[in-house]
Amino acid sequence: MLSEAHGGVLYVDEVNLLPAHLGDSLLDAASSGVNLVEREGFSASHAAEFVLLGSMNPEEGTLRPQLLDRFALAVDIVASLDPIERQIVVEQRIAFERDPIRFHSDWSQMEEQFRNQVVRARKLLADIECSKDILAQISAAVCEKGVRSLRADLAAVRASIAYAALAGDASVQPHHVAAILPLVLAHRAHDRGRSPAPRHQPQTQKASSDSPSQTPDEPLDSTNGLERIFAPREVETFAIRASFEDTVKRGISTSAQALQPGPVVSARRTETPVELDLRATLNHVVLETGSAQPRVSDLHERVRNPSSGTRYLFVIDSSGSHAAQERMRLVKGAASTLLTRSFKNGDEVAVIVFRSTSAQVVLEPTRVLHEAITAFEYLPTGGRTPLAHALDLTQSYLTRTTILILLTDGRANVSLGAGDPWHEALEIASRIRTPALVIDTESSNQRLGRPRELAEVLSAQYVCLDDLALNDSIDFVLQQLPFTNCPN
Repeated sequence: MLSEAHGGVLYVDEVNLLPAHLGDSLLDAASSGVNLVEREGFSASHAAEFVLLGSMNPEEGTLRPQLLDRFALAVDIVASLDPIERQIVVEQRIAFERDPIRFHSDWSQMEEQFRNQVVRARKLLADIECSKDILAQISAAVCEKGVRSLRADLAAVRASIAYAALAGDASVQPHHVAAILPLVLAHRAHDRGRSPAPRHQPQTQKASSDSPSQTPDEPLDSTNGLERIFAPREVETFAIRASFEDTVKRGISTSAQALQPGPVVSARRTETPVELDLRATLNHVVLETGSAQPRVSDLHERVRNPSSGTRYLFVIDSSGSHAAQERMRLVKGAASTLLTRSFKNGDEVAVIVFRSTSAQVVLEPTRVLHEAITAFEYLPTGGRTPLAHALDLTQSYLTRTTILILLTDGRANVSLGAGDPWHEALEIASRIRTPALVIDTESSNQRLGRPRELAEVLSAQYVCLDDLALNDSIDFVLQQLPFTNCPN
């Protein structure tokens, strides 16, 4: 495949689901321009210079940051919500299905214009000037986003030069850089909810005068007028063990694997192979006997990596009520320890925080444990409790192997519509069917008991924050909760 792609474009759909060892080889070839193949006494190399394009659905997991950084540009693609644009798309799709040849003919002139424009740009590329002022603009923008990889600077410079050539300009101008930078930084710079204040000196900031007033459900000392960052306090917790069903029902009498088997990474010799590796078996018998007639002692089986890990989805109440008695320190410490003790290779974590008037995703699904721990550490605290919005946002991040960990005191006081905030939260929670753990973060002297009610609606395990260390382990069994919230 890499040999055939030489001199052209290689497009990989669902690139985030590509086995890690294949992804490494693919990106090495893309960066070096040479593909080296060595296995079973065979060695060869060939030129492999191509443009690499990849697409993925972030809800299914992302690439490792080291690999994601190797892609120069990234763009989010979403379907339009403009009825007129959608109608045009559907009409063109139908026209293509009815007469592909005519459709191609109708658009061939425009494609030819684009083709000629690219050819001219390639001829101009070597003569495009990029001044030191432009380089300074690019470096400043990258540093401002906290991106350490120099690939970002190089990608921005190269893409800006290419854009200038495509536009027919003689030099790179600021508007070229402005158009390119979002594509360079989109997958490299992420808002982790961090504060610019030093770690040893949390920043306290007064809320604006138009901030929502305190509600009866919030304690007087909840410091709703303040936004603060509390350092985590270490909390000993149990480890979460995930146990997911292997099959899903199809119709009445048939079943299928809920998870695809993992990639084959090697083969091992065994007289009782579970999954026969025919190639390795034949190689062994030929090398040993010179014959193609295998013996029991020549049998090899395929060795696979685990197909996919668990997604730990943390939904954390960061409202002002957790500032009372610095309760947020325990919340952060519990979340960090739960994840550290439960996380394994292949797992991923995402973090949703709700405070003020809305919920937000502070950490998109990632397999880097350190990113999650850092996100917990810098979560700001203050404002009201939009629990309904957090649960609504949660639904779009559920997969078949998601464990939901919800930390809240249940004092919902912001609704999505015109209804009662608490009843609205319960109604949304009733639609979430995934293994879940609700951690009750209420202070012992101010309990309303809402987190326990929420756990019952979610069919979730319930535990009080103050009792976390008293538990040894919790098992989650997926078959008890029919999955209904898988993203399209």
